Amino acid sequence: MASLEILSLASCGLTGTLPNQGLCKLKQLKELYMNNNDLRGTLPWCLANLTSLRVLDISFNEINESISSSPLKHLISIQYLFVSHNHFKIPISLEPFFNHSKLKKFYGENNQIFKEIGSHSLAPRFQLNSFVLGGYGDGGTFPKFLYHQYDLDEVDLSHLNLKGEFPNWLLENNTKLETLLLVNNSLSGPFQLPIHPHQHLTSLDISVNKFYGHIPIEIGANLPRLIFLNISRNAFHGSIPSSIGDMNSLESLDFSNNNFLGEIPEHLAMGCFSLRLLALSNNHLEGHLFSRNFNLTNLMWLQLENNNLTGYIPESLSNCSLKELYLGYNHFSGKVPGWLGNMSDLVDFIMPNNHLEGPIPMEFCKLNFLEILDLSENIISEYLPSCFQHFEIKQVDLSRNRLQGQLNDTFYYSLSLETLDLSYNFFTGNLPNWIGRLSLLRHLILANNNLDGELPLQLCELDHLRIVDLSHNKFTGFILPCLNMSERYNRGYYAATSASSFPHQVPAYTYFLGETLVSASGIDLSCNKLIGEIPHQMGNLTMLHSLNFSHNNLTGPIPSELSNLNVIESLDLSYNNLNGKIPPKFVELSNLAVFTVAHNNLSGKVPERVNQFATFEDICYEGNPLLCGLPLSKICKEIESPPTSVVDEHEDSNFIDWGMFYISFTVSYIIMLLGVFVVLYVNPRWRQVWFYLVEKWITSSYYFIVDYFL
Repeated sequence: MASLEILSLASCGLTGTLPNQGLCKLKQLKELYMNNNDLRGTLPWCLANLTSLRVLDISFNEINESISSSPLKHLISIQYLFVSHNHFKIPISLEPFFNHSKLKKFYGENNQIFKEIGSHSLAPRFQLNSFVLGGYGDGGTFPKFLYHQYDLDEVDLSHLNLKGEFPNWLLENNTKLETLLLVNNSLSGPFQLPIHPHQHLTSLDISVNKFYGHIPIEIGANLPRLIFLNISRNAFHGSIPSSIGDMNSLESLDFSNNNFLGEIPEHLAMGCFSLRLLALSNNHLEGHLFSRNFNLTNLMWLQLENNNLTGYIPESLSNCSLKELYLGYNHFSGKVPGWLGNMSDLVDFIMPNNHLEGPIPMEFCKLNFLEILDLSENIISEYLPSCFQHFEIKQVDLSRNRLQGQLNDTFYYSLSLETLDLSYNFFTGNLPNWIGRLSLLRHLILANNNLDGELPLQLCELDHLRIVDLSHNKFTGFILPCLNMSERYNRGYYAATSASSFPHQVPAYTYFLGETLVSASGIDLSCNKLIGEIPHQMGNLTMLHSLNFSHNNLTGPIPSELSNLNVIESLDLSYNNLNGKIPPKFVELSNLAVFTVAHNNLSGKVPERVNQFATFEDICYEGNPLLCGLPLSKICKEIESPPTSVVDEHEDSNFIDWGMFYISFTVSYIIMLLGVFVVLYVNPRWRQVWFYLVEKWITSSYYFIVDYFL
């Protein structure tokens, strides 16, 4: 195919290295697409013979070599070069391509980017339109060749640890620039705008840097065509400029995670009528949310958590088509608005830690697409709506409120539920059997209520469980030996942190917004009325990070199988009626940070003070008078056993059974008295001598008292 000009082998499942034969003979080839394969190794040098090549796309492969020593630097007719998502070593200066006068677009993100030392060529022959190099490595400062570029319309230098100030010169030199992305670098200093308004810039992202100072008040006039603006995760302060409202094309505005003060500008709520996302969370904003002058009818995502906003949730929001409403950790008050139930597209309603009161509106039953409901740490009262049966809901957090009543069939049809947190309320009654229907449930947190009855066997059907916290209730009966804890992790959707009743308040589980569940595998059944022995099957839960059975009425020995919990960090068995020895193999639990068996009936020697057990003090063992050994003050006495006797490995050689001792002593005393009476009754002479001695003893005692005391 000597005349072939365009060849596309994209997404064909190609593997291995490119051959030296065949492909390199296509001298008329102008466009070659080999992206989205599994090509490895280095590029064949014969590619340099493709002098007619204008477009080369080898992105999304596993090619590993230095750009400076590859045949790419000899393709001087190349116009569009795509090498993204490989393992190329690319100098940020692009010096190997300085002779490529026709080069217009260079895409090299997600490769290893490095800064060159001693570079002398400063003026390349090309004028780029697109320069996309975001990746990893240390790029140093802005590449100097950018000072000579005037036709750029797209620049992405994200994730390169660049240092320096905001490159306002880049905007001034390139009046056609549409996209500037500088995410996750080490840039600092103030945010300086170009002298003249920039009429083409539509996307600007300088998030995750070290910029500080005020946002220029004329930003709306200088960047009037912005559609996407993200300056989050910096150190900006002052108030939000009112001129933001002049950006009537703005669709996404993210000012979160800064130090902004004051109120949300009314002009923003009026002028940015195209806005779909507004993120102002984690600042110091105050005042009411929006006035009646509200024109954000296209708003779909509103994120305002962690501020100092006050007042009621404004009814003006009912004019939006909200999908996500994040208002947590503010000072909103009043009742939860019933009109929220009319927002049929609402997926996430997250509003923890405010001052909302009253019941959950019945209108919430109409939110058919609701996936996350978080009203924790408010003053929500009364009962859960009887119609609260959402098929799509995944996470429910209503903890730390004043809800009451029984659970009944509230979540009977919520088969997608993954997290259910109703802790710190006033719920009563049994844990319903329908809990077994929630086959995807990972986090069951019902602590600090008034629930009672036995634990339903249906809990054993939940094989995705990661957290079970039923502590501080009135549950009775036995611990279920069939509890199963999944090895799989979950993707969290909202922030929540819980500390168990373990000593020193060590967290039992933690999960974070948008992050993988990291330290989240635990069982807490403490402070109930459970009886019986600890099931030895608990030793099979080898992924368990925390286990708390304290403050119950458990009996029997501590199962030696618990020493199989290799990753456990917190183990609390205190305040029960456990007996026997502490399994010596516990010293092999290398991750154990919190351990207590205080206030039981344990006996024998405590585990050796090695590994983690060298850090546990006597408070971990107190309330067990038959325990001995360091760190306790009671010393264990070594008793040598007779060579012919067999000692049970579960018995302690220093242990005295006081019950058996008293019984043996009493029986022996009675037998001795009976023996004396029988002898005196049978033998008259001995009886006469006995009474004579008794009479003589009484007479001697009388005269002794008279002579010495009277």
